[in-house]
Amino acid sequence: MRMYIGRQEAVSAEDFVELALGTPIELWLGAEGESETERAARLDAARDILADPEYNDLPDLVARIAAEVIEAHAPELFNVVQLARPAKRRRPSRKGAAA
Repeated sequence: MRMYIGRQEAVSAEDFVELALGTPIELWLGAEGESETERAARLDAARDILADPEYNDLPDLVARIAAEVIEAHAPELFNVVQLARPAKRRRPSRKGAAA
């Protein structure tokens, strides 16, 4: 089965995320072995993107994609079980005569 985002085909999971977000995933996660200068430039570019009004909903989109991925690949993380409440303990009354 082929998956498309717009007119672009997503061949891998990385392609899917990049096409869904509109930015390369390395921009947000970094690349192995990057220098401090490369890291500073990458973070500066990321800040510029987040400041663009076109990407105002990017944090929400990323959170939704992350939740969908977790739900698809680890649904047991969303199985919430209500825990039994412990019985309330009554504190002894302090009324009475002092010894």
